[in-house]
Amino acid sequence: MATEVENNVPPPTETKEIKEEIPIDNKAEEAAMKPEATGGDAPAVTKEPAPPKVLVHKSNFEKDIVYLYQFSRTPLLPSLSPYCLKVETWLRLAGLKYENVDHKMKFRSKKGQLPFIELNGEEIADSQIIIKELTQKFNNDLDAALSAEQRNIAHATISMIENHLVWVVMWWRTKFPDQVLKGYKVNLQHALGTRIPNGILNFLFKFAFGRKGAKKVKAQGMGVHSADEINEFGQGDLKVLSDMLADKPFFFGDEPTTLDVVAFSNLAQIYFIDKEVSYPLRDYMTEHCPNLVGLVNRMKERCFSDWDDICATLDLNSHLPKPLEDEGKDKEGCKDEKEGDKEMEPEDKDIEKEKADEKEKEQEKEKDIEENKEKEGK
Repeated sequence: MATEVENNVPPPTETKEIKEEIPIDNKAEEAAMKPEATGGDAPAVTKEPAPPKVLVHKSNFEKDIVYLYQFSRTPLLPSLSPYCLKVETWLRLAGLKYENVDHKMKFRSKKGQLPFIELNGEEIADSQIIIKELTQKFNNDLDAALSAEQRNIAHATISMIENHLVWVVMWWRTKFPDQVLKGYKVNLQHALGTRIPNGILNFLFKFAFGRKGAKKVKAQGMGVHSADEINEFGQGDLKVLSDMLADKPFFFGDEPTTLDVVAFSNLAQIYFIDKEVSYPLRDYMTEHCPNLVGLVNRMKERCFSDWDDICATLDLNSHLPKPLEDEGKDKEGCKDEKEGDKEMEPEDKDIEKEKADEKEKEQEKEKDIEENKEKEGK
């Protein structure tokens, strides 16, 4: 189970007067410290407060590098969380330097959430707040070209996606947790970094995720409806998005905005499910909303050129260049092995020569023995 880690900065310690910390060596200094000698109250000399300690998981951070904490990869999708995929997609589209921290889902933010980021020793949680803070910090607004009306439309549409459509998908996942594992080909042993057999992990996932998730979906209100009603809700949301997009490459023209990022990160959860798994909402989107499928593929190609590599290797940082030292070590290792083989060759030859010499000596001894016997017989 994931643990929450407090990253609060402790308040600076209270200062004390120097009289309490530095002993008085002679009477002259003592007299100088008295109020009478100064004509009034003696000023209290305070020491500088200690700088606040930086309490983050990534203690050896680099300046202005965004460290992203999210869920592990899957063979069909970079992240099973639309919010994690949203943040990573935004980071790539904005061109910011970032690094995923492979924490095996052990950490949560102070708010108990994933994703969260660490930037310059400070934690920022919640995908919406993360994007807002990074936009201000790096002065990189994907919505800078939008009018006030377009911004309002984007805000309302994002609210529909993240407060309605996402719960339609969540209902399906909690109702059929075994289909989630199969549909996204999830390997819990790899995702959690544990040696516990997948059979046990899958059982615990179905029990815990299905039971707890169902309670959340019901408390939100979506879970009280029938399966047909919930599917209709989802289809209605997809129809709205499809009508808004129409024949445009992105919702507001030729360039993607935050709305495209949010739509992509949620629609990808619906579209990239193994074809062998039955999912009515995916089938509806494929048949009746082909323009949404086109949007998903355009965002995938634009932001995740390494998508296939991510899904094949489950590498959290396939976007980062691999250090040359590792390649050099591999080459040196191969070279050493070859040299080792070469060095062993003459030794093998010497051993064979020694064996041959011993064999010849034995044959000569046997020959001498036979000759001696013949002489004795004569």
